[in-house]
Amino acid sequence: MNRPTGQHLILAKLCWLAVVGVLSSRSVVLAQPGIDIEAPPIEYSETPANNRVSRLIDSIESKAIELEYTREHGYLRSLLAALEIPESSQTLVFSKTSMQVRHISRRNPRAIYFNDDTYVGWVRGSTLMEISTADPKLGAAFYTVDMMPWRAKMEQATYDCLACHVTSMTLGVPGHTVRSVFPNVDGSVDSQRQSYITDHTSPFSQRWGGWYVTGRHGEMPHMGNSYLRGGQLDLTNNGNRLSLWDDFDAHSYLSPLSDIVALMVLEHQSMMHNVMTRADFTIRKQLYDQSAIKASAENEAEWQLQCQMTAKQVVDCLLFCGEAALTSAVNGSVIFADDFVKQGPTDQQGRSLREFDLKTRLFKYPCSYLIYSPAFDALQKPLRDQILKQLREVLRSPDPGDDYQHLDATVRAEIDAILRATKPGY
Repeated sequence: MNRPTGQHLILAKLCWLAVVGVLSSRSVVLAQPGIDIEAPPIEYSETPANNRVSRLIDSIESKAIELEYTREHGYLRSLLAALEIPESSQTLVFSKTSMQVRHISRRNPRAIYFNDDTYVGWVRGSTLMEISTADPKLGAAFYTVDMMPWRAKMEQATYDCLACHVTSMTLGVPGHTVRSVFPNVDGSVDSQRQSYITDHTSPFSQRWGGWYVTGRHGEMPHMGNSYLRGGQLDLTNNGNRLSLWDDFDAHSYLSPLSDIVALMVLEHQSMMHNVMTRADFTIRKQLYDQSAIKASAENEAEWQLQCQMTAKQVVDCLLFCGEAALTSAVNGSVIFADDFVKQGPTDQQGRSLREFDLKTRLFKYPCSYLIYSPAFDALQKPLRDQILKQLREVLRSPDPGDDYQHLDATVRAEIDAILRATKPGY
């Protein structure tokens, strides 16, 4: 694996300067001490990847799968199919917040496609695609696809990506973010203004600066579809957009939309993965350090407390604690909603954690569908057991405490029943 060069360090410095002033509603979590991802037991650069993308690379190299090239999109459509990523997940970002800044503008936004664990970034006119995925041992793992008609060269990328993807924005672990910025007319970011890392707890008014947004959201304002004019973000007619044809030629994209519901899912998902990775790395490090410490009752008590506190952070994110309430109904792409919900699983009554509410909150049953993910199942066993224990206590208690008052008794019982039927080991 390549080690940092002077060019990598310069890139890291530039990326850091670009994110000075970032705010997050998860400041308590961000304040935790950092984890050295190159030290044992993480050893990021030395640990072999084992994820959806690495397995696809193996299949391509063995000729079991062959990607198809088109002049309009390169290998995009074929790659999405191979990775099981729906085209309806498309979201569009025009701020220059990617390694492909020279290609990105308001007239040529970057398209992001995703499923539960993998993200593909495609820019019209570029021969490079970017892929990132949740790896059970690495957190986020990063790849590039160099597209030529005669071959798609896929390889893992580390330091060029980690410069921006292991910072306070990702909770100090390899991860993903949805960043809301104040963009200029050319898509460049005004670094003198604060930007926001958004998730399900973020006020609508802070979301999607530098992104295109399609869909209905009533009277709730957001920062999407707008840029700075005269030093102010022009929010004139930026909301409740059903079309982007006035902004750029959408014919070359797989969808004419940048769906608001897909964006909301993407925000929750990116933070949820970061929280799980942070928790897993924390407990892995604790277990590693414990092996070199003489056992004692005091050490055991300290370990149990650390595991309980770390698990609670995951539980709180799983149960959408602090979710920003919707004050108007949200309506997005029916196609994306259908593609997302049909992935299930469902219980005997047909209920699923993927069902949307979109009237007062994102999901009808506020427990993250990522509880079914390989990343969750790969959490350290003591941590995973503690998370499930705390979940059961919250969902089955007549009074789960102030942190969970957003879940009434009926909703808690419904979530508990769904997990009983659909989550092995729960």
